[in-house]
Amino acid sequence: MISQSMRHALFLAAGVLAVGGVFAAGADLGNTTKQATNWVAIAMFGIFVAVTLGITKWAAARTKSAADFYTAGGGITGFQNGLAIAGDYMSAASFLGISGLVFANGFDGLIFSIGWLVGWPVITFLMAERLRNLGKFTFADVAAYRFAQIPMRTFAATGSLVVVAFYMIAQMVGAGQLIKVLFGLEYTVAVIIVGALMMCYVLFGGMTATTWVQIIKAIMLLTGATFMALAVLFQFGFNPEALFAKAVEVHAKHGAIMAPGALIKDPVSAISVGMALMFGTAGLPHILMRFFTVPSAKEARKSVGWATTWIGYFYILTFIIGFGAIVMLTQDPAAYYVPKMVDGVQAVGADGKPVWDGLRGGGNMAAIHLSNAVGGNVFLGFISAVAFATILAVVAGLTLSGASAVSHDLYATVFKHGNADSASELRVSKITTVCLGIVAVFLGIAFEKENVAYMVMLAFAIACSANFPVLFMSVLWKDCTTKGAVAGGIVGLVLSVGLTILSASVWEAVLKNPKGSAWFPYSSPALFSMTAAFVVIYLVSKMDNSAQAKLERSLYPAQKVRSETGLGAATASGH
Repeated sequence: MISQSMRHALFLAAGVLAVGGVFAAGADLGNTTKQATNWVAIAMFGIFVAVTLGITKWAAARTKSAADFYTAGGGITGFQNGLAIAGDYMSAASFLGISGLVFANGFDGLIFSIGWLVGWPVITFLMAERLRNLGKFTFADVAAYRFAQIPMRTFAATGSLVVVAFYMIAQMVGAGQLIKVLFGLEYTVAVIIVGALMMCYVLFGGMTATTWVQIIKAIMLLTGATFMALAVLFQFGFNPEALFAKAVEVHAKHGAIMAPGALIKDPVSAISVGMALMFGTAGLPHILMRFFTVPSAKEARKSVGWATTWIGYFYILTFIIGFGAIVMLTQDPAAYYVPKMVDGVQAVGADGKPVWDGLRGGGNMAAIHLSNAVGGNVFLGFISAVAFATILAVVAGLTLSGASAVSHDLYATVFKHGNADSASELRVSKITTVCLGIVAVFLGIAFEKENVAYMVMLAFAIACSANFPVLFMSVLWKDCTTKGAVAGGIVGLVLSVGLTILSASVWEAVLKNPKGSAWFPYSSPALFSMTAAFVVIYLVSKMDNSAQAKLERSLYPAQKVRSETGLGAATASGH
């Protein structure tokens, strides 16, 4: 375990690294044009970091066991957990990515908002109550309830880690671009700062600290986004139609931004992306893990109700923010756009007006620039701190779910065959946290140019192809067997990752292969990989007539009774 003196030293180091790194932002760290130092934003960053480190120190004193670390001892209320889930879900992809997609493509950006939102009824009616009644720490507890533990938990941990890695990329990219555009820090330095702070939160505070950081961040984000949307609508007499009409007038694509097809070009991609966004929600390990932090199934249902309310409201705001950015940022392009240079001189169009070459910091920064346009430096500082809080909270939740997959599913169950003590399991979890933090930093640097909403969609595609089919079939189909679940899960995982790598978003954008050389032509693999996973689970399970399979089928009635009634489920004290 970490000694008290070491604990204090690491807290101090994290604080110095974060706050000191931000204050160093005024320095010219390269040859590119840097944003002028915004001391209001820097002060708000510093206050947020100080407050959240204080929460982490408080949580560290309460985190004494593996149950405390993974699930906050099951002592979070439904309302608190609903806010925390909303905080987890309202990530950099939601805030920065969706508003950026709407800013660039108009109406089509709404597919991400709608897709992510409609995934919640699936969780409400099929998963939330069953998860709380069957599970303890991770979704693998549920998937492996009546199956052979070693193969199921090995697969579940692998699926969780792959989803966590892809989801984490988007958060790290958002963090790096945010700090880079605001304070002039190099992108790499910004990503390292976020990685160091995130490791501090998870290492010391576990789920308790992560939950409270998420709750605070959710409240701040909902407040800031509401003010921004109202400020935009105020400019148009609270008439959305007038806002849309003005956006069509000033946008480079004009009328095309109100028609489908600007972002997703073909019906197959539209269906596939929709499936990924809708069913991927029910396969995200860091979201599923939150249902084990409440004391009962009733509180789990309440969590989903509150989370859906906040998330639905927030996605309406992101749409207004995206269209608001189209209109308001063009009113002072010199402040928010990068000039298009030709031979060292800004290019001029045929109409004699200067030509601009995209937003400063990229399309993901539309909401950040809009905050400055509607509220000046003070509101920019607030929204910047909120966006930073958003990223930190989500990365902390992701890291916690990845660490629990390694320590609880692999180390305690697979390697130690259920005989690991709480202290050693906790130690492995903290080592994993450090490793995941380092991996997150490297991946964030590698995927610097990608849109964060699109990167999260890829994580959803993997979640809906690998985790969701296994969870769904193991809980709701009596004939599902270990062999079927593992085979189908592996097929879904391999296909979704493989097709993602062969798609243009990775094959061309990240691996730098020639344009048009991508092997997989669609935006998302979900339609193919998720379907294949379900088919393989069904066929392999039906063909499995082993004694083990017969035993697993005979255990289904008892699992069904517990999943639907809660009889025999762990209580808060029993976590």
